[in-house]
Amino acid sequence: MSSAAKKRGSRAKDEESEDECEGLEESPCGRWQKRKEQVNQGSMPRIESTYLAMDTEEGVEVVWNELHFPDKKIFKAHEEKIRTMFDNLMVLDHPNIVKFHKYWLDLRETSSRVVFITEYVSSGSLRQFLKKTKKNRKTMNARAWKRWSTQILSALSFLHSCEPPIIHGNLTSDTIFIQHNGLIKIGSVWYRVFANELPVPDELRSPLKVQREQNRDLHFFPPEYGYVEDDPAVDIFSFGMCALEMAVLEIQRNGESQVSQEAVSRATQSLEDENMREFILKCLSLEADKRPTAYNLLFHRVLFEVHSLKLLAAHCILHNQYLIPESWLEAGTKVIDQSTVIAEIRRKYKPVVAWRYSQVSSLELDKFLDDVRNGIYPLMNFASSRPHILTRGFSQNQEDIQNTKTPTPEPVEVETRKVIQMQCNMEEIEGTKRWHLTLFLKLEDKLHRQLSCDLLPTDSSQDIASELVQYGFIHKDDFHKLANFLEEIFHKHRFSLLRTY
Repeated sequence: MSSAAKKRGSRAKDEESEDECEGLEESPCGRWQKRKEQVNQGSMPRIESTYLAMDTEEGVEVVWNELHFPDKKIFKAHEEKIRTMFDNLMVLDHPNIVKFHKYWLDLRETSSRVVFITEYVSSGSLRQFLKKTKKNRKTMNARAWKRWSTQILSALSFLHSCEPPIIHGNLTSDTIFIQHNGLIKIGSVWYRVFANELPVPDELRSPLKVQREQNRDLHFFPPEYGYVEDDPAVDIFSFGMCALEMAVLEIQRNGESQVSQEAVSRATQSLEDENMREFILKCLSLEADKRPTAYNLLFHRVLFEVHSLKLLAAHCILHNQYLIPESWLEAGTKVIDQSTVIAEIRRKYKPVVAWRYSQVSSLELDKFLDDVRNGIYPLMNFASSRPHILTRGFSQNQEDIQNTKTPTPEPVEVETRKVIQMQCNMEEIEGTKRWHLTLFLKLEDKLHRQLSCDLLPTDSSQDIASELVQYGFIHKDDFHKLANFLEEIFHKHRFSLLRTY
């Protein structure tokens, strides 16, 4: 090929790349910019269109999803239900679940559309990873299998403990994604909600009916699926099949696409680890009531282990991050005598085994803290199985609501005004064991803002300040100021709060 031809080819590729990056549309708030390139991250066939988009605020790629309603009358009749469902999805926050960032309604003359922004996981699906691993003639590392299984169960336990419980209903190796750092993310959490609840054609209401068009995934669904009301046992069966695929890399198919029950049995019996085999067989029980819960599976002997002091310390540090300076690790290691003994084991009639600071790399500790922060090593084994309330939110006072109410509410804007004065009031709710928090904020343009919410036993000052920033009630620079202010208030009420809970 001539030099001129190579240049033309390179120029054509550059132009094609520029076309894909060209923005097609922008969100009402201007933060999200839709591109031409379509992506496949567990979308619903014939209902959603999924495009790559740019988050101009964070500088990262996200997924722009579109849900179309050709009949505007049907959409208007279900608008309140749609808003409630999307509001609930907005507050789902778990490191092993693909993040749901934002949504808005696009009401047109004859049709309507819901646009929602979700996290983009660029490293591909679990199916793609297993396929590449098998192609390279490698096997799944047992340690990685345990770590990934724990992360998936951590996400399922969170979803199932929500009030009301959230059933995934479409858990396959195509809807589980892997980040470059080994973090597992479950996608398409909204699949079942959309398919079963929204006003869409009957043939698309059941994911099982959709899957009949793709027989390769039928083995992920238990025998009762589609015939009885969904419950968490459905997801446990699907998880068991994912765990089996991770262990053997591929279950042999019957013909072109379908996986038979015999093939699943052969794959299960091929497992050398008896604990792993028993664990998977429990999940794949044909009787739904005999399948364990996601929470209980985390205590199975194949997964459960007593966490190291190092991991417990990392979680403790991250939980109290607001008390620790950013560069504390680097600054701390500089002043430490590297020959100092960190820990030692004294043994009778044997030499003492000692560990010194010189044997611990601060760079490795930084990496470990990042992994823990990202959710790769959850402490689910020690978490209580309690319901997660999803519908709690901050409410403005009635006067503010009347002043800001519009026929078509706009997405929440990022707050640009700083807080110059703060007041807080806490009252015990009569007849309950809960407290009600009311915040009075004065912004720099003299606007007064009143916010209130019911406190949960697990709420911290950091959590509340973070939510206020997330929903555009305060400027992000006021986060620490408000968190510290709330911490002082909580400290004053500490004995009352302990007495209540």
